[in-house]
This record gives sequence, C-alpha cells and structure tokens, in this order.
Amino acid sequence: MSSNSVAPSSENTTTATTAITTPNPIEMVKSHHDYSSFLTHSVPPHARSPSFLHTTLFPITLKFEDVVYKVKTKRKGTSEKVILNGVTGKVCPGEILAMLGPSGSGKTTLLTALGGRLTGNLSGKITYNSRPFTGSVKRQTGFVTQDDVLYPHLTVTETLLFTAMLRLPESLGQNEKVEHVERVIAELGLTRCKNSMIGGPLFRGISGGEKKRVSIGQEMLINPSLLLLDEPTSGLDSTTAQRILTTIKRLASGGRTVVTTIHQPSSRLYHMFDKLVLLSEGSPIYYGPASTAVEYFSSIGFSTSITLNPADLLLDLANGIGPDAIQECEQGENTERERKLVRQQLITSYDTNISTRLKAEICSLDIANLDHAKEASTRNQVKSEQWCTSWLHQFKVLLLRGVRERRFESFNKLRIFQVISVAILGGLLWWHTPTSHIEDRIAMLFFFSVFWGFYPLYNAVFTFPQERRMLIKERSSGMYRLSSYFLARTIGDLPLELALPTAFTLIFYWMGGLKPDPSTFVLSLLAVLYTVLVAQSLGLAIGAILMDVKQATTLASVTTLVFLIAGGYYIQQIPPFIVWLKYLSYSYYCFKLLLGIQYNENDLYECSKGVYCHVADFPAVRSVGLNHLPVDLLIMAMMLIGYRLVAYIALQKIQ
Repeated sequence: MSSNSVAPSSENTTTATTAITTPNPIEMVKSHHDYSSFLTHSVPPHARSPSFLHTTLFPITLKFEDVVYKVKTKRKGTSEKVILNGVTGKVCPGEILAMLGPSGSGKTTLLTALGGRLTGNLSGKITYNSRPFTGSVKRQTGFVTQDDVLYPHLTVTETLLFTAMLRLPESLGQNEKVEHVERVIAELGLTRCKNSMIGGPLFRGISGGEKKRVSIGQEMLINPSLLLLDEPTSGLDSTTAQRILTTIKRLASGGRTVVTTIHQPSSRLYHMFDKLVLLSEGSPIYYGPASTAVEYFSSIGFSTSITLNPADLLLDLANGIGPDAIQECEQGENTERERKLVRQQLITSYDTNISTRLKAEICSLDIANLDHAKEASTRNQVKSEQWCTSWLHQFKVLLLRGVRERRFESFNKLRIFQVISVAILGGLLWWHTPTSHIEDRIAMLFFFSVFWGFYPLYNAVFTFPQERRMLIKERSSGMYRLSSYFLARTIGDLPLELALPTAFTLIFYWMGGLKPDPSTFVLSLLAVLYTVLVAQSLGLAIGAILMDVKQATTLASVTTLVFLIAGGYYIQQIPPFIVWLKYLSYSYYCFKLLLGIQYNENDLYECSKGVYCHVADFPAVRSVGLNHLPVDLLIMAMMLIGYRLVAYIALQKIQ
C-alpha cells in the first residue's frame, strides 16, 4: 500500500485492513527503546508518512495475574466488597483482548488497573514486558475512556493539535506536529469533519462515532504501544460500531497491544476479537481465544441447540442463566438461587480447566527477555520520568487552548449586558449624588464592594468542577504539570474578570458623581480589581475543594451572605464574641479601601443646614475607619495567595 492510500473511507475500511503490511515491530525495538528519541532522531522524513502510524515503536506484552480489587462498603464495620477476584491473562503485541461481562462485573475496574490508574486495595501482579508500570510505560499507553471528554468549542483539528503540542516532545518542530495531526486525521477518516466543532449539550457538533474517533486519535498521536479502550462502541449504531472496531483492528495490526471492554457486541464485532476475558461479578469464567469460547462452554455442559450471537450466550452465562433456562428466565421462573449455582459451576470449571494452565503459562517467563527488559528499563529510567515538554511550553499551550475554548463563552452578550445594565441602572439611581448626601454616597461605595465581591466568586466556583473530568483524563496521561494547568487556567480568565469591572467602574463612578479626580478614580478602580482577584480566588478554592457545582454554589451563597452582613455597612456594632467575622470578609476590606480613597479624616459634609460634620464621625465610616489602609492591602494579598494555594492543593488530591 502506498503512503497516500492509507486513509480509507468509512465504506472500505474492511478491505483496507487486510491490505496493510508492516515491518516486524519486535526487530525494530531491539535497538530503540524510547519513543521520543526514536520519533525525533530515528525516523527519516520520508518515513514519516501515514503508514508510520501503523507500526508501534516499542511493543508491549501485557500480563496480569491474580488481580484482586476490594473496596470498603458504607455499612458499619470494616466489611469489603470484592470488585475483581483473581483475574489472570496475557495480551501480546498485535492482539485485541476483549473484556466481556454484564454491567457491574468489573470490566472498567480491570481496564483502569491495567492502565496504572487504579488506586486503593489492589493486589496481584501486572507487568509490561516483564516489568512493573513505570513512567516510560505510562507515556507509551493510550487510554480511551467510555465518555468522550472533549472541549465542545474546539474543532477536531484544534483538539488534536493541542494534544500533540502537549504530548509530543519539544524536539519535534511545530510543522512536524501539524503534519502528524493531519496524518492521524486521515488515518481515522476524520478529514470531512476536521474543521467542525466537537459540539456539546447546548449546540450540535460532530456525530458520536466521530467523537469516539477523535478520542482514539488523541491517543494515537503518541503512537502508543498499549491501547486501552473503555466500551468504544457504547451508544453507537451497529454500522458505526463496526467502523470504530475496524479502525482498532487496523491499529492492532501494527504490533500494538489492545485491550477493550465491551458490553454487548454484535456477532460481527465479536469475531474481530483475538482473545476474550469473560467476567461474572468480578470473577473470571473464561479466558482464551474468542473463537473457541462457545466450544469451551459446550464442553462443560452449557450448549444450546439454537443459533445465537456468541456474545449473547456468554452474557447470559455471566448473568447465571444457562442456555436451557433462557426461556424460563423470560417467563420469570429463573430464581436468583439457580443463577448463583450456575455462576459457581462456571467458576469451578474455570479453576479446573483454565486457571491452572494459564498461570503456568504466564509464570514460564523467558529469562533472556526479562534481563533485556531490565536493561532497557535502566537505560530509560532517567529520561522516561521526565516530562515531554517544558513547564513554559505547557503553560503557553494550555493558555492558548483555554482562550480558544472559551472565546465564545467568555465575552458572551448576556454577561456583558448583565454588567453594563447594572452599571447604567446603578448610575441612574445614584445620579450625581451630592456630597451632602453622605448616606447615599457611602451606600454606593458599599455596593461597589458587594457586587464585585460576589459576582466573580460565583463565576469562579464553576471553573474546576466543570473541568474535573478533563483534568483527570489529561493528568492521568501525563500531559502536563498541575502547576502549568492551574496558572494557565486562572490567568486565562483574567481578561473577562478584569475587563467587565473596568467597564462597570468607568460607567458607574462618573454617573454616580464620586470624587472627580483622575487619580482617585484610578485608585478606586484598582481597589475594585484587587477585590475581584480575591473573590475569584475564594471561588476557585470552594470549587476545587467540593468539586460539585450544587454544593459549591450553596457554600458560596452562605459565605457571601455572611460577608454581606459583616461588611461594615449594615451592622456597625457587632457583638464582641462574633466581631472576628468581619475580618474574614474581603468585602469589608474593599469597602474600607474605597472609603479611604474617597475621604480622609479632615473631610467635612453638611450634616444639617449650615452645619458641617467630619466624614470620619459618620457611623458607617467610624465602624470601619479610614486608617491602616496598607495593612488592609496586605491582608487581602494574604487572602488572594492563601485561597489560590488552597485551590491548588485541593486539585492535587483529585484522581
């Protein structure tokens, strides 16, 4: 096949699969163990063609033995629930292992464990080329989740290009990464929709099958040696599902090790699998070639006289329904006790006929290959643990991606209208307030502190909960450092967070008739922007700690209510035992700063006809004071840094 004919259309993907010929990947890896260096230095320009994607550069043999996973239940005591119970298997380069079983059987849990992403009470032995999971293996592993976690406002090309810029080494030039993305797009048949937006719940984008291929394409950019897919055909029609699996089969033919979970495949899909693991409530009841599964169950007394999709028969057995009991089950006559007996018989047969032989096969390791793997691991240990890209590069890419993704959301007409309309309405209500109306002028300043103390907080609360799944997905793949993401994400929001309060202050300040002095206006604006940053920091911290939008907004509402009451305007004489609350309110410090900018202790106002009083003696002003403004600035700086530090620490615990 020529290098220009490897992007088959959706109609001829099946024929394209049989035409692919690739060099022996095992021979290629003998002298090249590190993907990044091989991609950068060992592949000549003329070889970097679409056919290059067909061949993996570092084949991995995956073995897992007696994998057991338990979780603690919510019942009283220390009881545990077994999710996986002694699962064993082996997958070689070029093979597709399908994990089949009913919902709740442990398929996704096992896949997550094989991808090195499962924490908790996990026991057993999982090896990759006879060595444990390392940073090197992590960077050679592609993991496609069941849900397509993609940014809705990015196009297909943008999605893959930003992924390439983060996951491919910096030694590759920008043009080479663009070419690499184009090859993956052609390889996966996404050329027709490459300039279309991904789409989301609020607007239509590409189809479900195309989204799934984009998710696969993100992992294919690194030319993975091990590809793990969680139900890649879920929610797709039969034809689209076959196209997806045909693509996966073609990728496996290049020497990749592919493991996929699948819920209920059609007979066409079933016969495309090389090996099969059948799980029933976490326990394996079959492991071996997919083509001999029906024959095996017939040999132990579970045969059927009618023609069935093999997957349907296997799922019935995994549910504890024997072939002869299917009709009774449909009539509601198959009891739970009978199902348990069937499951127990299947587990016993597995232990007798498959388990012992399988463990003996896996334990018979080739000593030479083991030594070779250890040597390769030692040579790559230093380099494999390093990030593919520098911190600054990650920050710039993430910042650009964030701006692109939120270019429609940030400066939307509704938010702009919301802020501008409040500014104009407030300006009309406080239109050129005379200096003698000290109550109204102080109320205006308090409104400044309240509105811009709460509005950015509520917006920031949604930031991390909405991106939780994306953050988990990308961090699990080792795409970037958390610090680069955190800084890029928070800085990316600043244009909107600072532009709107600037416009608000520009309108409201002059319409309200506050002190008509440019320096006073600038200082007031800076105080408002300073408060915006502090409020945003608290919102980020609340969202990062709770990671639930409803809980976060509830806590934010309670917090803002407390800050509003204790802000120094409504209550001047707070009881001593609870007076500390006002010192936690940044609205209090903002109010005090705005008062200190507008007035000083010598300013007078006409408190009654012909009588002038000191502004500092007005009750609302006296309760907060006009002195020690530098201390207030320092306290707000501590809040700003402290809240963001709390948010960052909370994000580190997300898994």
